Amino acid sequence: MIDARLITLRVFARCGTIGGTAELTGYSPSAVSAQLRELQRVLGMQLLTKDGRGVRLTATGRFLVAGADPLIAQWETLRAAAMEAGDQVQSHFGLGGFSSAAAQLLAPLAATLRSTHPLLEVQVLEADPARCFDLLIAERIDLAVIIAMQSDSYGEDDPRFEQRVLLDDPLDVIIPGDHPLASRETATLEELASEPWITEAAGSTYHSLFTAAFTAVGVTPRIAHEAVEWETHIAFVGAGLGVGLLPRLAPLHGAENVVRLRITGKSKPTRRIVAAVRRGSIAAPLIQESLGILQVNANRILTERLEEEEL
Repeated sequence: MIDARLITLRVFARCGTIGGTAELTGYSPSAVSAQLRELQRVLGMQLLTKDGRGVRLTATGRFLVAGADPLIAQWETLRAAAMEAGDQVQSHFGLGGFSSAAAQLLAPLAATLRSTHPLLEVQVLEADPARCFDLLIAERIDLAVIIAMQSDSYGEDDPRFEQRVLLDDPLDVIIPGDHPLASRETATLEELASEPWITEAAGSTYHSLFTAAFTAVGVTPRIAHEAVEWETHIAFVGAGLGVGLLPRLAPLHGAENVVRLRITGKSKPTRRIVAAVRRGSIAAPLIQESLGILQVNANRILTERLEEEEL
């Protein structure tokens, strides 16, 4: 079994502060400091050194953290195999993901797991991708659902994680109910290029998707408004301020004066949604079960979403 104090050291190496480590691990700052001091004492190594009002890793500490990655992956593999051999699951299972994934995928998954495993404690945390990876390192969660473009700071070759594609979520266009194209089921980006568009600010993941989609068809959209939350995008469209892109996984929630159309033509923008776990744990029975449930639910939502909103 991996010493919990080593996990705390890895989290500290990631966030760089005692306070940040405490927040991620759920320990108090004093408990984090005590764990790190005790780990130094037990190992007989100086892992931390003073750095102004805080502390930082020594060269020894950095080397130890990097060398621990394959050991922890081996432990995860052994633990997963042992649970499978004994037909067992862990007692606590943590899930994390961005807002629409947490609402549309992780909440139903948690409900299913609680039904099929009555003794299992399931916790769901809504978090952005960077925090999800930090929570995986801290072992606060066991499975994260993220957008592939938002995991670039870690990368698919990061030795600490494994990723599996769950679905490619199409982006649809949403337009006001009184728009000339509102009676149709599909539209092309070329047809809508001159419309006032609503998107996120430059530098965001969705602005990048938005820009790439129009670049592919060789047109430049007119950005009239910026919004961050999908509810805000929908409200702006409903007020007749413009048109926007909406992932099919995100529901309209019966919004008034808003119609969703599938995008056809040369560019059909999508966002790739992936599941991330600690390396070595992918074969764990509960993770395999969860991946299967997530994919079934995601495919069902994508199939039914437009039909539901046409009723």
